[in-house]
Amino acid sequence: MPNSKPYTFDRVIRIIITIFLIGTGLWLINYLTSVLLPFCIACLVAYLLEPLVQFNCKIFKIKRRFPAVALTLIESLCIFVVLGFIFIPTIIAESQQMAAMFKQYATANANIQYLPESVHIYLRELIDFNKLSTLITQQNIENIYNIASSFLSSGIDLIMGIIGWFIVILYIIFIMLDYEKLMRGLKRMVPPRYRRIVFSIGHDVKTSMNLYFRGQSLVAFSVGVLFSIGFIIIGLPLAVVLGMFIGLLNMVPYLQLISFLPATLLCLVYSVDSGCNFWTIWGECMAVYCVVQVIQDMFIVPKIMGKTMGLNPAIILLSLSIWGALLGFIGLIIALPLTTLLLSYYNRYVLGENTNFSQNNNKPPCDTPIDI
Repeated sequence: MPNSKPYTFDRVIRIIITIFLIGTGLWLINYLTSVLLPFCIACLVAYLLEPLVQFNCKIFKIKRRFPAVALTLIESLCIFVVLGFIFIPTIIAESQQMAAMFKQYATANANIQYLPESVHIYLRELIDFNKLSTLITQQNIENIYNIASSFLSSGIDLIMGIIGWFIVILYIIFIMLDYEKLMRGLKRMVPPRYRRIVFSIGHDVKTSMNLYFRGQSLVAFSVGVLFSIGFIIIGLPLAVVLGMFIGLLNMVPYLQLISFLPATLLCLVYSVDSGCNFWTIWGECMAVYCVVQVIQDMFIVPKIMGKTMGLNPAIILLSLSIWGALLGFIGLIIALPLTTLLLSYYNRYVLGENTNFSQNNNKPPCDTPIDI
């Protein structure tokens, strides 16, 4: 490249110092994981709830931020309580039913057409269904509770756990109250001569964050609900648990495909216990997968995320793995924005491209002037 800068001694020293500072920063983050984790979780929760705060301000004509934040927290709490009342009793009942099915499958002679007995023998050798059954029985839950109670009898771990959750809640409240000031403060921290570059890269980070934290979380929840409804309709056990688990896997697009194996195992155990045809229940289960996937690709994703394209699913999975290995749970939280930042920097200053990861320049409905 004729316009590339020569690697002078001064430039090499600057590169070495930069690499050293980045390495030191990563080491410091990893060392302070226990301290930074509550703050990172609170920042993520506050970021996810910010559109709801803006929505409340717009709908209820609230001019001050404190009432809007209080209303948002109350709404979120009510949603979790309602979901708990709806799903927890169903999950407990399904778990008890599934425990009985596992015990039945461990001792019953299975006779399934086109499925040899050697497959059942291999599954029983691979998975201890009797132990798995006892793990989810009420008696075992009580034993676990008693052991945990005696372990925490000193009160120290319990107190520290309560303090940890209390700190997270305080972080969430304070960050939500001063969200606009914090954003303006971050913008003022950037030196004026670097603001154009930093804000341009920050736009890419913001776009990716919107897609894969707010947008994809809503897609994942919708998909989980659809799978749960579909499994309930066909009568599959653990319908809600399996459906929401598939929705959680959908945080990385198409990762729900790995749920085929547990879904097939559930169909197998259910067919042996109930006497229904395995291939019928398995075909209905696969039909639910196909229908939900069509609804997801044709309606949910275009409606929620528009025509924008973010990071490739393979890149998302790779970034989560790398940053998670480097920084633990904090790495999982900051993996996507950091990966987007690095890719944007590489595209702009190595490849010389001036493109965003998303070509959709429309602002979201609740966008505020303080956003980068």
